[in-house]
Amino acid sequence: MIFSTHPLHPEVTDALQALGPYRIASSPTARAIAAECGEAAIIVVRAPIPLGVVPRKAGLRALIRHGAGLDMINVDEATAAGVLVANVPGVNALTVAEQVIWTSMALLRCYPQISHDLRNTGWAAARAHADHGRELSGKTLGILGMGNIGRALAKIAVQGFAMPIICHTRSGTAPEGGRPVSLADLLAQSDILALCAPLTPETHGLIDAAALARMRLGAILVNVARGPLVDETALIAALTSGHLGGAAIDVFDTQPLPQDHPFMALPNVILTPHMAGITEESMLRMGQGVVTEATRVLAGDLPHNLVNPSAVMKYRTRFPG
Repeated sequence: MIFSTHPLHPEVTDALQALGPYRIASSPTARAIAAECGEAAIIVVRAPIPLGVVPRKAGLRALIRHGAGLDMINVDEATAAGVLVANVPGVNALTVAEQVIWTSMALLRCYPQISHDLRNTGWAAARAHADHGRELSGKTLGILGMGNIGRALAKIAVQGFAMPIICHTRSGTAPEGGRPVSLADLLAQSDILALCAPLTPETHGLIDAAALARMRLGAILVNVARGPLVDETALIAALTSGHLGGAAIDVFDTQPLPQDHPFMALPNVILTPHMAGITEESMLRMGQGVVTEATRVLAGDLPHNLVNPSAVMKYRTRFPG
């Protein structure tokens, strides 16, 4: 059986059903996933897999991430159990990069305030915000993390908006037209800072009060990575004080975001429900990647994008055929 934590694109659903029995979790919660994945051979992952589930599944061959990020899977636990882990990297990079661009433009042009006042106060009040709008073209874009998303974002920013690009990565590399800088310089020189790095022990809490204080007055922060990269309390303080001009936040410490969260009351914030990588097109591409990897696993082959090759020896012992 193939088990998915979420419904998938219709074409992808048809393709997975053609491979054999297919089931979708009744809800993407830890309880439902643990109770309903049964004797799945493959789990398609769009929600966190509860600890302890993987070792108990004797017939489980692989966890296939519907996307790139692996924080929903305990890779060490899967490896110890001889379960393959695969992902589908890069297919939604353009989608996420586009979100950074459109939310940055909306914040620079005061769209949240304009939309609110036009609906609630009137034409003149809304139009008055336009005097404080700013253009995206020519602004310095700082990118933290230069993986598939960072590179896609840099390309759009340079070719479409003539934006100077600075970046900070573990490798110290930069895209064509970009300049690698230290983290301190990234914070100090960015008009827009886009967080595109994975969540690791090194990046957890990286954007704290001290980091935010180093950012330019009126700068914009865009987080399309993972919520815990940012100290939310410090970010709220920076936005409330006016030190930051705005923030576009797609990911949070607690998801779903509580309705009474302080972010909800801030006028200079764009909030989205962890959807930066989701469009009809990207869902199809990610799903097609899942189908490719599931087909290979069920045929006895290894995934193209195998994350934990050290699991292969035990996996072959479990499934010698």
